[in-house]
Amino acid sequence: MRINKLSFLTLLLILGSIARAQTTPPKILATGNQIFCAGTSIKIVTNVTITHDPTDPSSDAIFIQISSGYVFNEDLLTLTNPVLHPNIITTWSPAEGKLKLSSPTGNPVLFSDFENAIKDVEYSSSSLSPTGSRDFSINIGFGTANYLPRNGHFYEFIPSLDITWTEAKALATTKFYYGLQGYLATLTAADEAQLAGAQAPEAGWIGGSDADTEGVWRWLTGPEGLANGGAGTIFWNGNASGSSPNFAFWNTNNNFQEPNNLNGNEHYAHITNPNLVGSVTGGWNDLANTGGPGFYRPQGFIVEYGGMPGDPVLEVSASTKITIPQIIGTTPDSRCESGSVTLRASASNGAVNWFDSAIAGTLLFTGTTYTTPPLTSSTTYFVSAECSPRTPIIATINSIPTVSIITAFNSRCGSGTVILDATSNIGIINWYLSPTGGTIQGTGTSFTTPNLTANTNYYAEAENNGCVSLDRKLIEVKIYSPPLVQDQELTKCQSSTITLDALLPNMSYLWSTGETTQQIMVSQIGNYTVDVTSFSPENCTSRKKIKVIENKIPEINTVEVDQTTVTVNLKDPQNYFEYSIDGINYQSSNEFNNVSSGLQTAYVRDKNLCSSDSAEFIVLRIPKFFTPNNDNYNDVWEVQGLANYPKAQVSIFDRYGKLITRLDSSKLSWDGTFNKIPLPASDYWYILNIDLSSITMKGHFSLKR
Repeated sequence: MRINKLSFLTLLLILGSIARAQTTPPKILATGNQIFCAGTSIKIVTNVTITHDPTDPSSDAIFIQISSGYVFNEDLLTLTNPVLHPNIITTWSPAEGKLKLSSPTGNPVLFSDFENAIKDVEYSSSSLSPTGSRDFSINIGFGTANYLPRNGHFYEFIPSLDITWTEAKALATTKFYYGLQGYLATLTAADEAQLAGAQAPEAGWIGGSDADTEGVWRWLTGPEGLANGGAGTIFWNGNASGSSPNFAFWNTNNNFQEPNNLNGNEHYAHITNPNLVGSVTGGWNDLANTGGPGFYRPQGFIVEYGGMPGDPVLEVSASTKITIPQIIGTTPDSRCESGSVTLRASASNGAVNWFDSAIAGTLLFTGTTYTTPPLTSSTTYFVSAECSPRTPIIATINSIPTVSIITAFNSRCGSGTVILDATSNIGIINWYLSPTGGTIQGTGTSFTTPNLTANTNYYAEAENNGCVSLDRKLIEVKIYSPPLVQDQELTKCQSSTITLDALLPNMSYLWSTGETTQQIMVSQIGNYTVDVTSFSPENCTSRKKIKVIENKIPEINTVEVDQTTVTVNLKDPQNYFEYSIDGINYQSSNEFNNVSSGLQTAYVRDKNLCSSDSAEFIVLRIPKFFTPNNDNYNDVWEVQGLANYPKAQVSIFDRYGKLITRLDSSKLSWDGTFNKIPLPASDYWYILNIDLSSITMKGHFSLKR
């Protein structure tokens, strides 16, 4: 059944196309590029003429369409004075923005009647503020082709329920429009998608496919299909998240994300059914060659005429245009104090008119630039493009501000920040480092300077919308040096007083004790402070800290004598103690070398001469060992220098405490025998007394065999 039906349809289309191709096409010329004012209606032409073959003085219909800028449910085309055109009726298609002029009886209408009717077709808009422009295409009609003035192409929807994409592609090539070769439409720009898609009465096939390579969509019909050696023109790469090298209008609204290649066999482009809720009007989706169920059932196809090689130049369509003037830009201006202000405005088209009120009022000037009379306060003017709504524009008069300084002289002790204050009667305060020019350092009535180490001048200037005070106010900042004090640690003798001195004369003083002199006397250890303040105008204060301590009393614990080396050991040594063995020469070390033999005295004192201690000691050279082997070296044990002490006595004991012998001034050495019998090698001990009242020295030595 499909084949027979399509074959019959094909035959009708071919016969109709041949008939049109053999007739000399009529020519239509229309004028009327006009300005439209909101709230009115306007004839779409100022004149129109149709020339035709004498054998063909009539046509079935004339189609007048808003081919660009059409706003659905706002824009309207109507035939005024219908009683003057009894041979013509009108049909308005709001979906297409198209007005059809045709006969009430179905018979052809003379072109002269069409001319008169076209002159009475008016455009109007229900919007209170329409914008942009409207193009009107006037098409001498066979069928219902839409005309796009931009490219001179025609677009016709052919109803054919359940037709496949491949069948539609083949049938489109059999159609002609006054000699123009038909092809399945290629919509390469937004205005084509609007006219042939969004303004089409039904949905249908268009000439795009990715059947050759999945995800690479090409126009395979018309001039675009002939490009690239017949491989077609790529217009989309990828799925719904892909991209276009030029233009595409896939349906990607709400739950519709196209192309999606549902079921893996959707390779052909189709205009979405306008009744599918939530879809983009005129948007595309991909379908299988046979389409799909419900809203995806093919309703027909869209044929495009124009652009093919060998196509004749037709004048079966004409176009006119109206432009809705509007102000597209305003440039307000301002000045400081009274005077004239220059305002600027630009319009999409038409003259720019200046008024003194939003409605009615006085027309002040016509032109893009308006210089006001001298003004003493800000004034609002109104500008319109021809008959467009008036747009306010303000000529602003700004007052020159004045600045007042809170404190013209500021100071601080030592480096740091300073807070400066100023006020103005209007506007803001800007802070500078120079009386003129320079860079803004800060803004506001209170300004905190950066860290200052030297005297610095700042200047305050008031600004009101670009208007500045007549001069900048100077604020001096002085940086004074505070008194240079040094903390101290002082040592006093126990049970004595010490003088504390601020060490800076000609200042004022405040001690932690409450005293106010440069020097004070204290008897207690502890921490003391004194605030030293310079006199006016500086009045800078520095705090000096003094720590008072007491040295300990030295106390000798032992005096160690090792041959001629003497070490004085204290019970609590301190680094401020010093030592001597003659009571005259003192040193910081407690060790003395090459000390003379005899009875000596060790001394220790603190460096402040607060206290001291002393102890006697004896220096004798006592050998550590001897070797009684008759080799004339160390054969006897003898305390060198003992002969100088006639009352001295040395008692020698063995390791068990047995007295072996005694040495004195008459017997100075021991040969290592007891009762003339050699004693064994061992350690022996001695006790040495210089006299009965002197200290006792004890030690031990070794007898080696």
